[in-house]
Amino acid sequence: MERIEKQLKFILEIDKEKQIKRKTLQSNGKDFEDDAQHAWHIAIMTLLLNEYANEEIDVLKTISMLLIHDLVEIDAGDTYAYDSQGLKTQSTREAMAANRIFNLLPEDQAKKMFDLWNEFEERKTPEAKFARVMDNFQPVMLNAATDGRMWVENGVHLEQILKRNEKTHEGSEVLWMYMYEHFILPNVNKGRIKK
Repeated sequence: MERIEKQLKFILEIDKEKQIKRKTLQSNGKDFEDDAQHAWHIAIMTLLLNEYANEEIDVLKTISMLLIHDLVEIDAGDTYAYDSQGLKTQSTREAMAANRIFNLLPEDQAKKMFDLWNEFEERKTPEAKFARVMDNFQPVMLNAATDGRMWVENGVHLEQILKRNEKTHEGSEVLWMYMYEHFILPNVNKGRIKK
């Protein structure tokens, strides 16, 4: 019973991910998505778009990585992609959160969570590289779908987007080029992303 109680404690704890609001609007242009919605969306995107990975990937492993990568934000909060101050402390806050949250699980499952989370953070394997593509592609797609409203409201510059995506091509050249040509450049041309 102790094992199942630990598992259920973790499962109940991660329900809090639904309360973590992101700074990305849903495609309706009115509601902000939460972390759980983001994770669900990019997991399904991986099912559909994995054929564009630069290398063959283990899809289940990649989806698992995406489903757990933001659980740490239950404690650490969401750090906006272009918040220079928040980014300075993000890794420390998230490591502390991972330690608390994953250790709610039985030891063997906690280790699996840590391994997946660290793999995502290190961005070295084909799965982690493609997971990062999904994590970056989705908010850019939603920003483009909502007429760049959050880019405008936050005064986002093209160089910030390019810096955040400087390694996106490592996971998928095809999706990086699509994102750049169909989501980013049109919004630069319309003045929604500052040059």
